[in-house]
Amino acid sequence: MHKLLTTCFLLLSAASFAQIKGKITSADGQGIPFVSITIENTYNGTTANEQGQYELAVKTTGKYTVIFQSIGFKTQKLSVDVKSLPHVLNVMMPDENYQLNEVVISNAEDPAYEVIRQAIAHRKENSAKTGRFESDFYSKGIFRIKNLPKKFLGQTVEVPDGMVDSTGSGILYLSETVSHITFEQPNNLKERIIASKVSGNDNGFSFNTAMNTYYNFYDNYVDMSEVQVISPIGSGALTYYKYKLEGTFFDENNNQINKIKVTPRRDKEAVVEGYIYIVDNSWAIYATDFDMKGYRLQTPFLNNLNLKQNYTYNSQNGIWAKNSQVFDIDAGGFGITFSGSFTHVYTNYIFHDKFDKKTFGKEMIVIEDEANKKDSVYWNAMRPIPLTEEETIDYIKKDSIQTLHESVAYKDSINKKYNKFNWKDPITGYNYKNSKDTRFNYDGILHIPSYNTVQGWVLNTGMNASFALNPEEKYDFKKRRLYTGVKAEYGIAEDRVRFSGSASAYNFYLSGGNTVEQFNASNISPFVNAISTLFFERNYMKLYDKTFAKIAYSNRIADGITATGSVEYLRRRALYNNAPWVFIKDDNHSYTSNDPLQPYNYSSAPFEKHTLYKASIGANFNFGLKYKVYPGGEKRAMNYGQYPTLGIKYEKGFAGSIKEYEYDFIAAGAQYRTTFGNKGDFAISLKGGKFFNADGIAFTDYKHFNANETHVNSGGTNISSFNLLPYYSLYTNDAYFESHIEHNFKGYIMNKIPLLNVLQWNLVVGYHAAATPDSKPYQEFTAGFDNIGWGNFRMLRVDYVRAYQGSGFATDGVMFGLKFLDILD
Repeated sequence: MHKLLTTCFLLLSAASFAQIKGKITSADGQGIPFVSITIENTYNGTTANEQGQYELAVKTTGKYTVIFQSIGFKTQKLSVDVKSLPHVLNVMMPDENYQLNEVVISNAEDPAYEVIRQAIAHRKENSAKTGRFESDFYSKGIFRIKNLPKKFLGQTVEVPDGMVDSTGSGILYLSETVSHITFEQPNNLKERIIASKVSGNDNGFSFNTAMNTYYNFYDNYVDMSEVQVISPIGSGALTYYKYKLEGTFFDENNNQINKIKVTPRRDKEAVVEGYIYIVDNSWAIYATDFDMKGYRLQTPFLNNLNLKQNYTYNSQNGIWAKNSQVFDIDAGGFGITFSGSFTHVYTNYIFHDKFDKKTFGKEMIVIEDEANKKDSVYWNAMRPIPLTEEETIDYIKKDSIQTLHESVAYKDSINKKYNKFNWKDPITGYNYKNSKDTRFNYDGILHIPSYNTVQGWVLNTGMNASFALNPEEKYDFKKRRLYTGVKAEYGIAEDRVRFSGSASAYNFYLSGGNTVEQFNASNISPFVNAISTLFFERNYMKLYDKTFAKIAYSNRIADGITATGSVEYLRRRALYNNAPWVFIKDDNHSYTSNDPLQPYNYSSAPFEKHTLYKASIGANFNFGLKYKVYPGGEKRAMNYGQYPTLGIKYEKGFAGSIKEYEYDFIAAGAQYRTTFGNKGDFAISLKGGKFFNADGIAFTDYKHFNANETHVNSGGTNISSFNLLPYYSLYTNDAYFESHIEHNFKGYIMNKIPLLNVLQWNLVVGYHAAATPDSKPYQEFTAGFDNIGWGNFRMLRVDYVRAYQGSGFATDGVMFGLKFLDILD
């Protein structure tokens, strides 16, 4: 009964706020989805929903001329005399009649090419007309799933109540946003979010805002996250596309519209296919209907992304402005299918010749207070696209479920069910949570053990707990927590148990205990080391014993500036090999010692047992960041920095039990990433540092470079490590400089080569170098391929590396990038 009353209330509320409303159908009576509806010579408009239903807000009764526009249908221009509100206006849109002059078969060029040339020649002019504006913006997003299994890879799939039905189908996400945007090409945006609604989460904020949704085909490239898609009317478009004029028609203002079919010249490039509609004489865009294949966007699980745009003409200012944009998403894998639709409506444009310099600042998106607390009365008044029956039911159902789940009685009953202790929990692990948001986790002892020659087989476990410091806070981003944890590991060959613990809250981090540490903490992962040790008799990992107590602090002290600091007490002692076991014996090789300085002296130690205090202070600078501001002033960076990220650090070792182990150290670095249109992604990292008063410091405190001898890495962008540099062959307690450069062409070269373009591999080239005063400069040149695999599985990268020491050749080899290694570690 409650659901029935709520549904009736919503339907009655919708009817009371509807102004001009109705349903738009085709000649056969079917609803036409996403039709653009505007009042003539204004930017007051809306879009029909998936079923062809629409609601167009007008302020008063009177006479209006309403224009209905949809790709493939004849535009309808209807005069209506509204004497009372709401006014019902149902519309039938016949199929568009395209005209094409008789074509004589010859070698003559298709007339579409001249239209496209004119569109290219006038694209900057047409783009500039809409280059600066304000508008109201509405976005609705819905994402569905089908055939979600109850188990995946042997694990039970946990989904929120009400998300899917018994067949594994349902709505994963439904949300709406109302905002006011101010925009200046190419990428200045200020968005004030007035209302945000997420189905089943009245404290959430919709992610489908105006940011990253302004796809401008007047530009040479359209940013689609992973790649830059080439516009069909960009300056170089004729070398990427073929065009065919499929017909012309006249709109309601007697403008001739050219319907042009766009076909890629090469299938594997970052291109679109479909139709672009160009207005004759002005050569402006009238509409677009493009398919973007997932493999062209280098997004394997995406099958297709369809993008439709409609533009409205205003005879008073002569501007064709985009009034609606619709994404249809088709994706899936492992038998699971996903579909989605995101609709954007632009209304009430105000165009500007220029903006004040202070118009755009660091705050790109500002969410108004109580934006996510608007009631159904507000939404029924402001929502430009009526909800479908499916969407209405989803809101009602999930809001009811949320109300139930937030009750103390429900939380206690669920916690009682899931917190029940089982006899196997000491082995497999245990989780606990209560209604006050206190959480406890025990890892259990059922882990794949690691192996190294110092500890042998290593068994480990741990437990952690977290406590809400302000459990009554309604916004998740404002909640503060206290985290605590303890870890234990037992090395069987060493016959030693080590314990360590940590706690953090309010940007402070405390840690301490006893553990083993690598001399070069950024070197080799335990998983990769275990494989290389047991199967290839290469024990690359070198360890020492560390007892420590540390306090650290990190916080954003200003926009784009993060400060860090720490103080640490250390007691360090050398360790020795205890475990010579190996699966596969190599008669030409044997385990090296645990002393990186003397690999075949099995009784030597690289440093003396000692104590030392360390203090450090540093800062990171990321200029040009843009921020999203939540209610109450909470800021979150949106990674919109256009400049290099800089970092500086000062570290001091002092109060050592061995005076020679004390030192001073300064370091600085810079990283920069950018995209060169459709020609790929470029990344560079530069680092340098200098020790002072450090002639006799412990080997643990030397600068050690991120080396690799395993011929395996994680397969990601590599601007922090070397490929074939032997572990501990290059180190310094003086000065150093290192550089890493990499460019991923994202298919720019490979997709132009016949046969090879079928592979969809990406050419990647790189350069890595390091220099210290006591050794010849080390350099690596790399060339390889990324995105190797088949279908949706492209998790391999292969590089050929050639290394030089000074001016002479050092070594070469092949690196295999396995992108699942991060998961294993």
